[in-house]
Amino acid sequence: MKPFLLTLAVLVLLSHVFPGSTEKCWKHRGSCRNECVKNEKFYVFCLSGKLCCVKPKFQPNMSPKPIMARSPRAQ
Repeated sequence: MKPFLLTLAVLVLLSHVFPGSTEKCWKHRGSCRNECVKNEKFYVFCLSGKLCCVKPKFQPNMSPKPIMARSPRAQ
């Protein structure tokens, strides 16, 4: 009986420490959460309405691109 109770206690503790079925986003590189952890940023919302938190190495380069001046056309 003791091994059963010990196994049950471990499973209950693990269910709280490692939550299952996390929703993925951003081509499976982000996780849907209510709040992003340190260094993560969100760019889109998940289908569940949570934030799509993306780690720094998968964050897109959002720097603005310069607009190239057009040369006048010869007529």
